[in-house]
Amino acid sequence: MSGATGDGGDFGLAGQAHAALQAVGGTLAVAESLTGGLLAAALVDVPGASATFRGSVTAYATELKASVLGVDEGLLAVHGPVHPVVARQMAEGVRRLLGATHGLATTGVAGPEPQDGQQVGTVYLAFAGPGGSLVTSPRLSGERATIRRMAVTGALELLVERLRSGRSGPK
Repeated sequence: MSGATGDGGDFGLAGQAHAALQAVGGTLAVAESLTGGLLAAALVDVPGASATFRGSVTAYATELKASVLGVDEGLLAVHGPVHPVVARQMAEGVRRLLGATHGLATTGVAGPEPQDGQQVGTVYLAFAGPGGSLVTSPRLSGERATIRRMAVTGALELLVERLRSGRSGPK
C-alpha cells in the first residue's frame, strides 16, 4: 500500500481522493473508529479540501455508532463494533448525517490486545455511494500505529478505486 500523504504537491492518496471526488462532482463524509481521526486528518491536510470534504464523526465508543451514526443496536449487541455490516452502516450513516455524496468508514482492532473476540489486525473498511455500498477486510499486521496508518491508506485506496472506476457502489 502506498502512503496516505506523499512528497511534493500531490499529497499522495488524499490528494488523489479529492481529485477523484471533484471529477465526479462528489463530496465525502467519514466515520472513524479504529483510525480515531487519522483519516479526516489526512484528507484535510490537502489544500482546498473543503471543496469536497464535508466532515467526519469519530465514533470510538460503541454506543455512539448507534446513537450518532444509526448503526443497528441489535447488530452491535450480537456482533460488537468490529463487523462488516457495522462498517457499512457507519459509512451509510455518516453519508446521511453530513449530507455527502459518499461515505467512508473504518472499524477494527489495532491492538495491542484482541477485542470482543476479534484478533489484532481485523479491519473493515466501508464505502457508501449513490449506487450502494461495499465493505473490504484487509488483514493487517504490525504495531498499533502501523495498523491504523494502513487502515487509512486502505480506506483512501478504496475510495479512489471506486470513484475512478465509475463504480460508486454495486448496481
